[in-house]
Amino acid sequence: MLDVEAFILVGGMSSRMGKDKSGLRFGDRSAVALIAASLEVVSVAIRTVGGALPAVEGLVNIADAHDQWGPLAGIEAALCNSNSEYSVIVACDLPYLSAKWLEWLLSRALRSRGEAVVPRTERGIEPLAAVYRRECGRPIAAAYARGVRKVSDAIKELRMDFVYPREWRRIDPNGLVLRNMNAPGDYEEALKWWAAERLSENEHVRKLQRAPKRQRRSAPRRRK
Repeated sequence: MLDVEAFILVGGMSSRMGKDKSGLRFGDRSAVALIAASLEVVSVAIRTVGGALPAVEGLVNIADAHDQWGPLAGIEAALCNSNSEYSVIVACDLPYLSAKWLEWLLSRALRSRGEAVVPRTERGIEPLAAVYRRECGRPIAAAYARGVRKVSDAIKELRMDFVYPREWRRIDPNGLVLRNMNAPGDYEEALKWWAAERLSENEHVRKLQRAPKRQRRSAPRRRK
């Protein structure tokens, strides 16, 4: 197994959503459990970082050293608690993350000379869906100690390798993978998408079950 750990940032104010985004339900799963299922393709060591965690079996939570100080505190805590060369750090409000995309991102990080592999879209950089090497911990902690609180400012000192949507378009043709849930309307859209995806998967399984099995042909007899 690769030397990789995964962390899901939870907690936060969620002022626009009006409730804890990590506990939003997708069927019988929480948003955290949904993301954790996709992360399993890149790491068997998956933990959450931040505030109160909804009941997600098998996930250990790491508390921020600095309460209510934003996602940078979560990244700092994740890197301080990681024992691996690579850490995949994602936010809990990214329901469109897929195992294929995460696998692609990590494979890019394994080939990169950068300290962090960070997506960059038309909205700017996406540091809460990125891969960080072990050496990122010290400069991020130092920036935090100087009073830096904005993630984009803290990671400026890192040797970053940016990746762009055009590079993963085949995996994410609809441009959804980094869309997050900030408000109730975003959650409703994500829920509809999730339901459609489950329906499509179930239909595919039913087609496979209905497909006739091929008869195995016996080998022709050899003439003596």
